[in-house]
Amino acid sequence: MNSDAIATLQQQLFAALSPPPDEARRLFHGRGRCWPGLEQITVDWLQGVVLVSLFREPEPDELTALKHMLMALTESPVWLDSQAHSLLLQHRYLPDSMTQWLLGEVRDEWLIGEHGLHFKLDLGKKQNTGLFLDMRYGRRWVQAQAEGKRVLNLFAYTCGFSVAAIAGGAEHVLNLDMAKAALSRGRDNHRLNGHDLSRVSFLGHDLFKSWGAIRKHAPYDLVIIDPPSFQKGSFVLTQDYRKVLRRLPELLSEHGTVLACMNDPDIGPDFLVQSMALEAPCLSVVQRLENPPEFADSQPDSGLKAMVFARHPETA
Repeated sequence: MNSDAIATLQQQLFAALSPPPDEARRLFHGRGRCWPGLEQITVDWLQGVVLVSLFREPEPDELTALKHMLMALTESPVWLDSQAHSLLLQHRYLPDSMTQWLLGEVRDEWLIGEHGLHFKLDLGKKQNTGLFLDMRYGRRWVQAQAEGKRVLNLFAYTCGFSVAAIAGGAEHVLNLDMAKAALSRGRDNHRLNGHDLSRVSFLGHDLFKSWGAIRKHAPYDLVIIDPPSFQKGSFVLTQDYRKVLRRLPELLSEHGTVLACMNDPDIGPDFLVQSMALEAPCLSVVQRLENPPEFADSQPDSGLKAMVFARHPETA
């Protein structure tokens, strides 16, 4: 991250904030490897809050230069016109992802909007804010597909898909995640949107110990699978994803659909297609959802993979 790279980042931020997005968006996606020297930095617009994340420790002089550029940005007409009020620098390479407030009042939580929906984010305390911005097209797709459907949301996290599904008219959504605190935030997100919680269920269980509870509510018209690439002691993508896929035939309705997601840059979409063919041959791929343009990647197969599969009715 030399001086030329930092100058490039400044230019990109000026452009991205002129004018600022109406909703939460990625402003700069260095991890897409389209900008040499900036591969380990991202910048997000959280509607007044700008979050800069570093994924690798910079040299001391690089960090000083970066902070100097960012503070100069906050004094520019572009920043003032954007009505931004807070600037955070997150050190994602540290075990606790320590976050510095370079500007603004320290807040633990913040509300943002996306596609007409509202979500509560965590600021400065956790590795992730609570909503993955690269999945916004996936949430939009779920909202458009959900009317009248029974939905199973696996690895639900803070229930972004569930919020989208209920907003789209889903009959019922079952959210499963072993992190009960994340599901509690999911309830908050539903309440923020005025949703009827009688149409939403939350299971704070280990998925692989919960198939019986999940089957009780089957069949599902839509199953969403969005696991972490690796979660120590509970999920390893290359080992455990197939265990989930092989359960789909007993969970899906006759015309059931699956949204299977994966965000490991080292594993391409063929892994999902081939694994589905092996474990659940009654399903075939329909499409890969596009990723938002602000998440451009020099190697498209390294970006988010959100794949839609549909069941063949004759195999139900």
